[in-house]
Order: sequence, then C-alpha cells, then structure tokens
Amino acid sequence: MFFQHIFDKTLAQSSYLIGCQKTGESIVIDPKRDVDTYLNIAKQNGLRITHITETHIHADFLSGSRELAALTGATLYLSDEGGPNWQYAFEHVGLTNGDVLTVGNLTLAVLHTPGHTPESISFLLTDKPATSAPVMLFTGDFVFVGDVGRPDLLEKAAGLTGTQDAGAHQLFESLQQFEALPDYIQVWPGHGAGSACGKALGAVPSTTVGYEKIRNWAFGYENDPEGFVSYLLADQPEPPTYFAMMKKLNKVDRPLLTQVPTQKKLTAEEVRAALDKGIKLIDTRNKAAFANGFVPGSINIQGNDAFATWMGWFMTYEEPFMLVADELQIDELTRKLMRIGLDNIYGFIDDVSTLGIELQRANIIDLDTLKAQLERGDAQVIDLRGASEYKNGHIEGAENIFVGTLPQHLDKVSKEKPVVIYCQGGDRATIGYSILIRNGFTNVKNYSPSMNEWTGKGNAVVTEPAETVL
Repeated sequence: MFFQHIFDKTLAQSSYLIGCQKTGESIVIDPKRDVDTYLNIAKQNGLRITHITETHIHADFLSGSRELAALTGATLYLSDEGGPNWQYAFEHVGLTNGDVLTVGNLTLAVLHTPGHTPESISFLLTDKPATSAPVMLFTGDFVFVGDVGRPDLLEKAAGLTGTQDAGAHQLFESLQQFEALPDYIQVWPGHGAGSACGKALGAVPSTTVGYEKIRNWAFGYENDPEGFVSYLLADQPEPPTYFAMMKKLNKVDRPLLTQVPTQKKLTAEEVRAALDKGIKLIDTRNKAAFANGFVPGSINIQGNDAFATWMGWFMTYEEPFMLVADELQIDELTRKLMRIGLDNIYGFIDDVSTLGIELQRANIIDLDTLKAQLERGDAQVIDLRGASEYKNGHIEGAENIFVGTLPQHLDKVSKEKPVVIYCQGGDRATIGYSILIRNGFTNVKNYSPSMNEWTGKGNAVVTEPAETVL
C-alpha cells in the first residue's frame, strides 16, 4: 500500500493519497483545489488517480475534487447521506453507510458519522494483502486528535437555525460507533491545530482509536449527553464569513479552475486608476514594513499561514482586489486564495514607493505609552481578539470587538476620542488598524506588542465574563 498525508498548513487541512502498488490504482480523500500536488505525487510513484472522495461538504476550503476528476478522469464517490438538503448537485457515485470502495487490493468501508454535518461519512481502510482487519480510519471533521468536529457551523456560518443542537446530539451518537472500533486502528482526521473547525485540535497529524478514548475530552461524557452538548457548543472560535460560501460552492455545479493562474504585475498608473475605481489594495507585507509606509486605504493582511482565512473574513466573492507582494510570493499567495475560491485577483505590485502616492505611517505605541494612556483614561481601548480569548484575560476597561466583524461594528468605535487597539501578538491589530484608517478614523493607536508583551511583563488582566460584540 502507498500512503501519503498532504497537509496544507495555511488552513490546517489534511488530504490523503492512498494507492495499491500492485494495480497502480489510487484514491484521493478531501483534495485541496490546487490539485497539481496530487498529480505530481501519483506520477512520481507510478500511480493512477482512479477514485476521488470527500468526507463531507466542506465549509472551510473549496474542494478540488471536481478539478482533479476533470484532469484524471477519476470517478467521484460522494456521500448520499443526510437527506435531500445535503446532496451534491453534480454527477457522482453516491455513498451510504455500509458501502465499500475497492481500490486495487484496498477496501474503504463507508461509515455514516453525522454530527459535524448531516451527510458526514468516514472511511475504514483495509489493506488486504497485509491483513483482513481494518487498519486506518479517515474521519474528516468527525474526530480530530484531542477534539471532535463542531456542529454549530451550519447555524453560525450558513444561517441554518436550530441545526447546532441536533448536530451535537447526532455527534454524541456517532461517537458510540467510533468507541466500538478496535483500539489499534489509526485515525487520520481532516484537520489539525489551527483550524476553525474545532476548539482544541492537537498538533500531531494522527492518532489511534484507543488513544482518543483515553485523552479526547469527548469520551469523558459517555453517560452524559447533555453535558457533552453543552461543553461542545461552548467557546467555539468565530467561524469566518467565507464558510457560508464554501458550503454553497462545494455543493453546486460551479466553474472549474484546473491550474494555478498567473497574475499580472501592474504598473503604477494601473494601480492608481484601480484605486480611483474603488478596487481594494491588500498589502501582504509584514506588519513592520506596512507600518513604516503604506498606501492610504490599503488593508494589511500579512501573507503568512493565516492569509487566506483573514482574506475570507474581509473579501467578497464578487469584488476584484490587488495585492502588494514580492513577485516571488505571488504563486504561493494565489494558491492560498484558490483554496477558498478567491480567484478575482486584479493584479499585484511589489513596491509601494514607486506608485507616486504619498505613503502613511502607522501610529505604533509601546507599553509605557499605553500605560500613560490608560492612566489618563481618555481613550477607548479595544481588544480585537475572539470572545473566548477576551474572557480568559484582557486589559481592564477594554471593550471586545472581534477584528473579523470590525467592519460591521464601526459604529461602536469612537471618532471623538483616541482609540487604542490590541490583540494577542499584533497581527490582528495591524488588520484592525488598517481597516479603521481606511474608514476615516484618524486618531488610532496600535499597541502592536499586544497581550503577549502585556502579560509577559506581569501586567494584570481581567478575566470575568463581559458582553462581547460579535
């Protein structure tokens, strides 16, 4: 058996290519959209991609299943579980509980494991030349290392009221199936630490059924379904706004993008003309470079591992946008955006100093300046982190407006007095700073070192729950 785990650290998303080396057939589970990765792996190992499948209709990334099928001629095998509202709207072979996929000498038995979503399935793999017993379980967003899939995304991200409680109870029942499996079975989930699909995902890529029974919090509520539901739904991270679009695009028949597009390098004149038309400029440089000189109205979303997630918070799928980025990074950034379907890149520039536009500098303050500001008590202090982070410890007097929803809550930000913003390590604060400046707030101060420095130097925090703007 050939096995390769492909991990996209930008979305903490796992996919798998598994092959029978005797017949040359292989299957890909939950492929990302830049599918050349799988084509190259298969070619290098003498395999043909003949089967493609998914564990569920994904919310956090745009699946590459149909792109990969178009390029290889492989058959799509997708869940037909969950009822009429949870069916894929394009041609595929439907899978239901108990079905078996055969890939050469390998078999993958289908288990219906609803909870995270109604149509969710897992795959129990048997390597027949080696053993007649199953050896691996591919769980998607059902069971993670140390956690389980959140059932609230359909309600919070897609607006399907009443689904989170039903999903949580379904998940409790599905876990009984998992618990009945042999302890030795390897578990390969759909996500790792850093994903918004759970709140306590482990950093190691795989686990075993037995290990999860011992260490996963979900198995501590074996006889307490209501306690399980309550804990599961509490303090989940805020789901990015793009999740709703992913649910739609992964279900419907949509245009395909079978290769990574090449982006146009724009002239200064083209950039200025685009800005005049209202096209957004996203500055992907690091926060220090942005602070030292940025185009007025541009938004700083650093081109790091969180780039796609934050772009998905703030960009729509209809609007074009430009990037400020080093030319050597454009392919990588394009891939990150492809993975969530943000394809409408107008072009890029690599040097803002050549635009003929007077640049602004960010107002970055240090700890002593922040403390002096706090002593005066004349500023609005805003904590841009998520609700659970805020409740676990914030600067006294700070209000909580999560940066992902800041554009919808600008009316909560003062234009009469100074505004001081902070987050955990400074990345979200620079996003928030650029959004506020873009929207006409002129007296904004960014405490960029944020809570990492504040708590690291022994300053007090407030931990009691407080009302949070979401």
